[in-house]
Amino acid sequence: MADEQQLALLRESVREWNLWRKDNPDATIDLSKADLREADLWEANLREAHLTEADLSHAQLYRADLHGAHLHRARLYRAYLSGADLGGADLSEANLRKANLITAQVSGANLIAADLSGVDLREADLKGTYLSGARLYHADLSDADLHEAILNEADLSGANLSRADLSGADVSDANLSEAICIGTDFAQATLTGCRVYGSTSWDVHLEGATQEDLCITPLDQPAIMVDHLAVAQFIYLMLNNQPLRQVIDTITSKVVLIVGCFPLERKVVLDALREELRQQGYLPVAFDFAVPAPHDLTETVSTLARMARFVMVDLTDAQNLPQELASVIPNLPSVTVQPLIEEGSAGHAWLEQWRQLSRVLDLYAYPDLDGLVASLKERVIDPAERRANEFAPQTKTIPLA
Repeated sequence: MADEQQLALLRESVREWNLWRKDNPDATIDLSKADLREADLWEANLREAHLTEADLSHAQLYRADLHGAHLHRARLYRAYLSGADLGGADLSEANLRKANLITAQVSGANLIAADLSGVDLREADLKGTYLSGARLYHADLSDADLHEAILNEADLSGANLSRADLSGADVSDANLSEAICIGTDFAQATLTGCRVYGSTSWDVHLEGATQEDLCITPLDQPAIMVDHLAVAQFIYLMLNNQPLRQVIDTITSKVVLIVGCFPLERKVVLDALREELRQQGYLPVAFDFAVPAPHDLTETVSTLARMARFVMVDLTDAQNLPQELASVIPNLPSVTVQPLIEEGSAGHAWLEQWRQLSRVLDLYAYPDLDGLVASLKERVIDPAERRANEFAPQTKTIPLA
C-alpha cells in the first residue's frame, strides 16, 4: 500500500514534492495502489517510484519524470502524458487506453500485455520497447520511433503507423488488420505470421524484412497465407473487389502496347493506330520514344508489355529507338509481338535478335498511313490474336517492383 505521508505531500504540492525528492534522493517512493485520479502532477518527479496498481486515470502528467517507475497494472486511462519520460518503466498489464503520450519518451519500457487502445503516441520514442501482446487497437503511432521494438503478438488492428520507424522490430504474429501503413519503415523487421487483412500499405520500406505466412483473411474465415506485403494487398483486392477483377481481365485481354518513335511528323501514324484499335474494341497504350525515356526503360516497357494482349513495335524510325529495347523483347517469351515498318525505312537489323522467338510475328511492311489503317485488322490484329490464343493456357505474371 502507498506511504500515506508521501501521498499527502504529493497531493498537496508538486513543487514541494520535487524539492523533497531533491533533498531525499535515496528515499524509496511507495505509491502503490494510490488513488491519484485527476491529480495535477505536471513535471512531477516520480522517477523509479512504486506505482503498482495505482489509479492515475485522467491525471495530468505533462513532462513528468516516470523513468524506471514501477507501473505494473497501473490505471492510466485518459492520462495526459505528453512529453513524459517513461524510459525503462514497467508498464506491463497497465491500462493506458486513450492516454495522450505525444512526444513521450518510452524507450526501453516494458509494456508487455498493456492496453494502449486508442492511445495517442504520435512522434513518441519507443525504441526497443517491449510491447509483446500489447493492445494497440486504433492507436495513433504516426511518426513514432519503434526501432527494434518487440511487438510480437501485439494487437495493432486499426492502428495508424504512417511514417513510423519499425525497422528491425519484431512484429511476428501481430494483428495488423486494417492498420494504416503509409511510408512506414519495416526494413529488417520480422513480420512472420502477421494478420494483414484490410491493411493499407503505400510507400512501405521492406528492405531485408522477413514476410512469411502473412494472413489476408479475417479471424472468422479460413486462412489464406502469402509471403509478401504487396502480394497480400493485391490478392486481397483480387478476391474481394469485383470491379478490380474486371479491370484486370480487361487489361490482359484488351490492352495493346504500341512501341515506337513518333516525332511530330509521325504523330498521325500513332493517332491512327490508336483510333483503329479503339474501333476494334482494344485499349491502346503508347510508349513513344520521341519523348525522353526514363532511366528504368527496360523495366517500364517490360511491365507494360506483360500486361498487354500483344505488342506492336513500329521500327520505322529505328535509329532513334534506344538500344535497350532490343534486349526487352527476348525477355518476354509469353508476349506476342508484331513488328511493323513503313516501306523504304531501314529498321530490319532489330529483328536479328528476335527471329528465333515464337512469339514474334513476321515483319509487316505497310505502304503508307492509309494502307496501314486499311490492313490493320487483317495483317496485324488477326495474326496477333491467333498467336496469342495459341499461348492462351499459359499464365501471365506481372513481376513485383
